Amino acid sequence: MRVVEHAALRTLNTFGIVASARFLVRAGNTADLLEAQDFAGARSLPLMVLGGGSNVVIAGDLDAVVVIPDLCGMTVERDQNDLVIEAAAGENWAEFVQRTIDVGACGLENLAAIPGSVGAAPIQNIGAYGVELERFVEHVELLDLATREEKLLSCAQCEFAYRDSRFKRRTNEIVTRVRLRLASQFEPMVDYPGVREELAAMGIAPSPRSVHDAITAIRWRKLPRPDVLGNAGSFFKNPILDAAQKDALLAVAPAAPIYAHGGAYKTSAAWLIDVCGLKGFALGRAAVHRDHALVLVNLGGATGAEVLALAAHIRDVVHARLGVVLEPEPRVLHTDQQR
Repeated sequence: MRVVEHAALRTLNTFGIVASARFLVRAGNTADLLEAQDFAGARSLPLMVLGGGSNVVIAGDLDAVVVIPDLCGMTVERDQNDLVIEAAAGENWAEFVQRTIDVGACGLENLAAIPGSVGAAPIQNIGAYGVELERFVEHVELLDLATREEKLLSCAQCEFAYRDSRFKRRTNEIVTRVRLRLASQFEPMVDYPGVREELAAMGIAPSPRSVHDAITAIRWRKLPRPDVLGNAGSFFKNPILDAAQKDALLAVAPAAPIYAHGGAYKTSAAWLIDVCGLKGFALGRAAVHRDHALVLVNLGGATGAEVLALAAHIRDVVHARLGVVLEPEPRVLHTDQQR
């Protein structure tokens, strides 16, 4: 277990927020994670997990033991027409997707170029371009800090929902490994707006690699790169509305995009923010991106408090004008939540 005291976190979160941790621990295995728990307990400090840092807002300096699960490794098994792939939590997600394509697995190509780690993927139930992770999850391995036991959860036990899972509500569970079942036969998912057009512009027929490359090109054309302009990707979930909420929204905004979503309706958070005139709006050193209303960015030196104040302002304006409550996607890390 590697420990750094008063560790800087700016380069460990894609927002580029300047903050520090009382102690930072890099854990290479589950024994290290348990040792980190003991280390925190001996100092009466909370233990907080920071994965790839791509879907978090660090509210301020963390008087805590922050642990990064640096668990690595990937295995591939063939099971009839499927490829069963396991990956450790510390693996880089974008690189992992490319490696699955390299071994002939199909399915994750629509989830290309998403920043973060494999361990963070089930926590968020990441999704993009018509595909969500839960479709492929066979089981998730975790370390339960409450019992200090390793556990195996089926896909159903993970309680996946739209950008949600049980892991968001159970901070005592640390994801250590993910097992996915992927097809060896390619069935393209290219009906999401823009994907077919991108493939046509590239002059390439759909394949796992070409879809991966097309979606990567779309993503980086639409979204700012975190290493250039700090951000956490899409900041708000697309709201899910019941029939009454849908009708109320259309009464004040007849042009609002509405999509069927199971027995409910989904609308576009980006559209709601844009129609309220908030694209490009800045509060301190945090701003709504000038080209993509769903992305909040760090203009340089923004604090977590500034990002959260901007998010609260957006929620207030959208709710006051359109009657819809926006829900943030990123986790907020602050010491008070663990006290």
